[in-house]
Amino acid sequence: MKKIAFLAFIALLLNTTLSAQQSYQVFSERPNEKTYKGIISRDVITGDTSFATWYIPNQKAYTPNAAAKELLAKNKDSIQLLVFMGTWCEDSQFIIPKLFSLTEAAGFPNDHITVVGVDRQKHTFGHLCEALNVTNVPTIIVLKKGKELGRVVEYGKSGMFDKDLAEILQAAGL
Repeated sequence: MKKIAFLAFIALLLNTTLSAQQSYQVFSERPNEKTYKGIISRDVITGDTSFATWYIPNQKAYTPNAAAKELLAKNKDSIQLLVFMGTWCEDSQFIIPKLFSLTEAAGFPNDHITVVGVDRQKHTFGHLCEALNVTNVPTIIVLKKGKELGRVVEYGKSGMFDKDLAEILQAAGL
């Protein structure tokens, strides 16, 4: 438990500390594909024009879940999201633009979201995936004071990541 809280703290600290520096690598694991590995921001994702083919359509085709939007807005100062994604992963390409639409609609601060890019082997810097038992992407971990409240893996148990996100917040009494 202490290890998870410590690693979450390190990830959030990296997000804040390294925001002025490049805290990720960009490389190609397959032809015509970019892999971002490390701490990446929303601006990095939206600023890469090669991602527009999946980012823009998936963001526009989404209406935020009302309960998730309300609960994120209500708790925007007390929770953090630690998100693991693969820029090469179709599930991440589908869900991450929607997650950003949801958080934007809720007024959830970008500095409370840490996005960690992984390679195809689900590895990133500092062995965060292994330490936090992240085996599939995207994985959205909800944290409060460094403690994991729950996580949504890929589309979630219900098949709707935002519904499952709302259920995590409700179950935590938030």
